Amino acid sequence: EAVLADLPPAPLELRMSRASPGRYSLHDFAKNVYDVEVVSADGKALAVTRPDPHGWTVPQHGAQVTVRYKVFGDRTDGTYLGIDPTHAHMNMPATIMWARGLEDRPAQLTFIQPPGAQWTVASQLYPTQTPTEFTAPNLQYLMDSPTEFGPVSVRQFTVDSHTFRFALHHTGSDAELDRYAADVQKIVTAERQVYGEYPTYEPGAYTFIADYLPWASGDGMEHRNSTIITSSGAIRTSRGALLGTVAHEFFHNWNVERIRPKVLEPFDLERANMSGELWLAEGFTQYYGPLSMSRAGVVDFRDTVDDFNDLLRAVLLSPGRAFRSPEEMSRMAPFADGGRPIDRTNWADTYISYYPYGGAIALALDLSLRQRSEGRL
Repeated sequence: EAVLADLPPAPLELRMSRASPGRYSLHDFAKNVYDVEVVSADGKALAVTRPDPHGWTVPQHGAQVTVRYKVFGDRTDGTYLGIDPTHAHMNMPATIMWARGLEDRPAQLTFIQPPGAQWTVASQLYPTQTPTEFTAPNLQYLMDSPTEFGPVSVRQFTVDSHTFRFALHHTGSDAELDRYAADVQKIVTAERQVYGEYPTYEPGAYTFIADYLPWASGDGMEHRNSTIITSSGAIRTSRGALLGTVAHEFFHNWNVERIRPKVLEPFDLERANMSGELWLAEGFTQYYGPLSMSRAGVVDFRDTVDDFNDLLRAVLLSPGRAFRSPEEMSRMAPFADGGRPIDRTNWADTYISYYPYGGAIALALDLSLRQRSEGRL
């Protein structure tokens, strides 16, 4: 339910996003929305039209309306909405309807506890004095703020006067989480050495939001002051792979969130977002993630070398290098990043993911710098 106030007299255009920050293909979240109703401040139903598959228009209305709708969501990952009796896993573009023309307005969100539950909210949204009430300064920040509402366990630590929270919904033990959070802190500390300082986290902390659940889909997605990480693996059995995603996503809080391709700012919620720089934004992150894990001492260096071998093989053994540059591979993201073509493609011969392509470039540049500087750079 959303209350929209101080509305201008023009028709109210309500929208569901087609794209999600950090994802580059279209996902058309309106497909899961139904039972939309709009009422006036005095509770009277207002006429609503459907101009296209992604929006609803209220031609005539007063200064305030209330919008109610249902939305189905059954996927716990870095893009979609996942609701079940154990938690509410919310990526905001899949969850929240918004209004054109109101993008610069702040928003206040209130989460309602399920009957008999005392769930915790984990999010980069700005906290208030009430544990279930949060704010966002504008639509861009709101849509960039994934939120987990459930039986979340939180571990907090401080490095260089910066606060970090690891908020986890899982089926393991508190002792496992304690050991795992200590490894996360080692990675956070190691990656700081690349840049020399942490960014400023506007809500006061950086938040890792993780769902390690048997029914979750493997994923990781970066956001300005947080990351959302999901996996069907458990800490006790998949520690290395899970930490690999942690290292990758945390490196993004510099590379792509603040060292950002200009074409992705602001992020367009209504169309596919294309960038020729993803080989740098994702690819260099793909290299520095394993490197940082090795520097942090949470994996054996042999595993890191294997990761680097995988980067090289993906590029050197692919015929795709003859057809597209790293920039052109990056521009394929709207088709490849979660897109599912039903017709046949020749991508096996013409496409290399910008993740390993950029990672191989980063490795080559790093080795070249080390060689030419006799190990000083």
